[in-house]
Amino acid sequence: MASSAPARLRLAARCRTAVDSRAFGIGVLALILCNAVLLGAETYSGFAAAHRPMLSGAENAFLALFALELAVRAAACADRPKAFLRDPWNLFDLAVLLAACLPFVRENTSLLRLLRLTRVLRTARFLPQLRVLFLAVARAVPGTLSFLCMGALIVYVYAMVGWLCFSATDPVRFGSVGRACLTLFLLTTMDGFGDAVRSGLELSRLTLVYYASYVLLASFVLVNVLIGVVLGSLEEAREEERQARLDLKQRSRPEVDPAAQAAELRARLAEARRALDALEGALPGAAAPPAVRSGPPSPAGAPAPAELTAAGRPTA
Repeated sequence: MASSAPARLRLAARCRTAVDSRAFGIGVLALILCNAVLLGAETYSGFAAAHRPMLSGAENAFLALFALELAVRAAACADRPKAFLRDPWNLFDLAVLLAACLPFVRENTSLLRLLRLTRVLRTARFLPQLRVLFLAVARAVPGTLSFLCMGALIVYVYAMVGWLCFSATDPVRFGSVGRACLTLFLLTTMDGFGDAVRSGLELSRLTLVYYASYVLLASFVLVNVLIGVVLGSLEEAREEERQARLDLKQRSRPEVDPAAQAAELRARLAEARRALDALEGALPGAAAPPAVRSGPPSPAGAPAPAELTAAGRPTA
């Protein structure tokens, strides 16, 4: 057991060095992009039918290389296995790899393609900025849901008002609540806004208040609120990514033994004392420096040891 522990530590150190290297990341990223190109090539029926054995062999080769990459990452955490399971990207890679090996998944072509397509998402693991964007989108989901609820409420209220006012004169746009909601949703993107305003002005000039208030509220206020939510989530994601990098640097530092550190400090202090004694002895007319005591302090009531003056002479 004593010999197996250092071997495991050496294996973890070597694999961790390989995983943290720039060449490893570039190689895995190139592998993911080549797999994405292979997925795109399979969409051409003529090319896929003519090169089906080659495409099948290439897919098996990609699967083996991804399994090798995951094995290297697992070996890098041989000295701390829980760290491998705490990384969500490792769990994602493991789930995709195991799912691709299941029999019912490999028999289902559509499900297998969809599963292989998820490998493209792994590019965020090797591109920090893209990873920050993914994290920002995930953090913006709760705020986006609140924005959608508020937007749906505003659209429904304006749709009911539009149905009451324009259902008889403009049944194409406001003939029902569903059509009114679709019209107002398109007006949020300013699509057909001029035609809707012109048809409303033929009925009454007050319709301009209806359309203008809706566009100001839906197209400007709500959209700016959504942008604010996304920007806030992006800033939080950047701060979290920065903190994760700092934690990773701290975990990668070798642990210092307190006893060894204290012994090193004592050795440095003794060396500094010897250097100070040598400098005092080199002064003109200086007496021999007293011996440095290394034993325990004098008991209570005992006379205090002699002290040196600024000139180096002992005093009582």
